[in-house]
Amino acid sequence: MQIAVIGVGYVGLVTAAGLAESGNKVLGYDIDEGKIRRLRNGEAPIYEPGLDRLLARNLQEKRLSFTTDLGEAVRPAELIFLALPTPSTPEGEADLSYVFSAAEAIARVLAEAPPTDGQAVPKIVISKSTVPVGTARRLQAFFEERVPGRIQVASNPEFLREGYAVEDFLKPDRVVIGAQDPIVAEKLRQLYLPYTRQGNPIYIMDWESAELTKYAANAFLAMRISFMNELARLCEKVGANIDLVRLGVGADARIGRRYLFAGVGYGGSCFPKDTRALAATARQHDLTLSLVEATIGINETQRYYFLDKVEQYYRGQLRGRTFAVWGVAFKPDTDDIREAPAVEGIRWLLDRGATVRAFDPVAMPSLQKAHPDWPVYYARDPYDAVAGAEGLLIFTEWPEFRQPDWTALRSALKIPVIFDGRNLYDLRDAEGAGIDYLSIGRPAVWAYSHSAALS
Repeated sequence: MQIAVIGVGYVGLVTAAGLAESGNKVLGYDIDEGKIRRLRNGEAPIYEPGLDRLLARNLQEKRLSFTTDLGEAVRPAELIFLALPTPSTPEGEADLSYVFSAAEAIARVLAEAPPTDGQAVPKIVISKSTVPVGTARRLQAFFEERVPGRIQVASNPEFLREGYAVEDFLKPDRVVIGAQDPIVAEKLRQLYLPYTRQGNPIYIMDWESAELTKYAANAFLAMRISFMNELARLCEKVGANIDLVRLGVGADARIGRRYLFAGVGYGGSCFPKDTRALAATARQHDLTLSLVEATIGINETQRYYFLDKVEQYYRGQLRGRTFAVWGVAFKPDTDDIREAPAVEGIRWLLDRGATVRAFDPVAMPSLQKAHPDWPVYYARDPYDAVAGAEGLLIFTEWPEFRQPDWTALRSALKIPVIFDGRNLYDLRDAEGAGIDYLSIGRPAVWAYSHSAALS
């Protein structure tokens, strides 16, 4: 099929490369000339495992190309995917201005090129962006008003996990298609058949159900995380260990083990934005989603619950101290720092007069670009970050942090204390190394003279 992907950010680029992989002719469009230039040279502007290879292969096979000319992308396309940002407004609603700006531009291109007799089949515009319930219906009415009969709208929400996005696209656990026209639904079903040969389902449903499915999935996963974080707070009060509780709870087949890890809170481009948008949609319909609202509230306070441990340890005496930070990205295997707990943590430390030495395997350029004025030392490696530091804060569970050289770590830290927001280490290892170790929902380890930390 001839496919256009409008917007080649994170979702759009993975979608474009993934669709080209099964033999489709895909043209990616973006207004960012620098990004398009890099993509034409085979350079992915984001870090995502496996994406570079996928991009290079399909560029070489000439199944994938990129343009800044919208007409070039839209006119020959049978399918037009919208993969555009939908950021949160101050009220928590999804901002659809990018989506409808693109829709206006597409309609204008089509209006300037009336169909010939051989081009009477409507194009299909597919919303890949995460959008509020009712957006597909609004888009269909929008197009009918401007180019009647020329476009059919479908909803096809993405379920891509950052760090696993290529794998998730090529081997999805399910595909959700929202369409009112059965011909549109069948065409999209055929498009995704090569990716579901192992028998994973393709669900055909109405627009509204497809849109809500995406929000419901993210909100439910976020709710599990917030539940465990709240339970971790109780564990610390009663002397329980959240790791052991997680094992016991996760063994229940009705619950399962995934997304049951306590930590410093979720971040990224999806969970925070989507939970807020779902709650806002409910409020627009005079309904309060109490579980979703509670999920949002717990997550917003969790990182400060973690940072309070730091403040209490030093009895509020943070000014002039130097801290190491391991992990800047909101999760491993990505350079995405959107709503990352580490970013808020670094800001919190700087605001209190502390010095920060940070290390992340891939996300440091993202932090430098987002906050060029922050006086952060960007370390060469994890041990360069901790050299002379009076404490280590861990925000991201990168694999290279999981088995540290405890002797080197103990020697490099001026005050040997670790504040672990991801519960990476066995309590006994920290104790054996002579390091104070404060994690989430687990007993604190006091292996170093606590009073010496404050001298």
